[in-house]
Amino acid sequence: MTIGGIAGLVLLIAGAIYGTSGKSKVDVDVERITISEIKKGPFQDFIPVNGVVMPINTIYLDAADGGRVEEKYVEDGAMLKKGDPIIRLSNPDLQLSLANQETQIYGNQTQMQISRNNASTATVSKLQNLADVESQYKDAERVYQLDKSLYEQKAIGLQEWKKAQNDYAYYSNKLRLERKIMHQDTDLVRQQDQQAKEQIAQMNNLLAMMRQKVDHLILRSPIDGQLTSLDAEIGQTKKSGEKIGEIDAITGFKVRANIDEHYINRVYTGLSATYPADDGKTYKLVVKKVFTAVVASQFQVDMEFVGEVPKGLRKGQTLQIKLIFSDPTPALLLPKGGFFQQTGGNWIFKLSEDGKTAFRVPIQINRQSPDYFELTSGLKEGDKVITSSYDTYGDIQELILKK
Repeated sequence: MTIGGIAGLVLLIAGAIYGTSGKSKVDVDVERITISEIKKGPFQDFIPVNGVVMPINTIYLDAADGGRVEEKYVEDGAMLKKGDPIIRLSNPDLQLSLANQETQIYGNQTQMQISRNNASTATVSKLQNLADVESQYKDAERVYQLDKSLYEQKAIGLQEWKKAQNDYAYYSNKLRLERKIMHQDTDLVRQQDQQAKEQIAQMNNLLAMMRQKVDHLILRSPIDGQLTSLDAEIGQTKKSGEKIGEIDAITGFKVRANIDEHYINRVYTGLSATYPADDGKTYKLVVKKVFTAVVASQFQVDMEFVGEVPKGLRKGQTLQIKLIFSDPTPALLLPKGGFFQQTGGNWIFKLSEDGKTAFRVPIQINRQSPDYFELTSGLKEGDKVITSSYDTYGDIQELILKK
């Protein structure tokens, strides 16, 4: 009985030890996990983004005054030169307004010309009056000077001398008055002439604007480019301001990308990016515009190519762009994996030297890229770690690796 009791106690203790050790160790099939090696290499902080190729400049076409589509000169997708016609609209009300405007302006101009002619005639009449008064004044002055001498010599009487004085004073005042009238008339004619010129210029401007409106019934390409999104059919009525199509500039392309709002404070104008193309070349881009509006937790940026541009780009094509936040720097690289979801990057399972077990070790990571974490402590170059998911490990402290 003593021997049996001792044997039972031993078995109980062994079972307890086995049960306790089972909670901190577990067998793991090597084929079901991912083992990665810590390496030294250049670390670059970047994020991948999907960018859509767009024309570097797009101009929207609309019907300025509206009208009925009478004629189409080109079809959607056509390559156009500046000034090439696209469609022709008809707008009877606008054309009638132009005819009425022209008639009114021509009538006003005719009336103004008549007024200018009448003013010129009146000016000529005033000039003739002034000439007559000047002649009369000179005669009165001559008689005045002659009678003054004769009166001093007692050759004429007082009455005749007084008459010469009165005539001289009268024509002197009359000449002064006529000259004043002539001066005022000159100023008035000059002012009226200036006003007439301004009114004619204003009417001509209005007429030119009206003619331009009618000319715009023929929609023309404002730049060299490709016509896209044309929405116009013969007989269709377009309202004023309604969009008709777009002209995409053919001078180059830009790339518009949606980026998670998490990076909004790190993205700025001038930030570099690269596009690794299928032809084996890597093309450089730079951020030209950042849209600050956040929609559905994302914001947009426009990027343009620097230097060489990939051949064969098409509007709407999607490119895989690397948006670069830092230059490459030497670092310990920890491959990314599912372990991060359970550990938060605070610890990881490290393999023993013989590769038969793996145990927890604390680590510290800094930055991250799509492929790697930048490791700052806890591991060294050449160490091997398990980077796959730890979902089923719970509080296990050690893994027994089985093949």
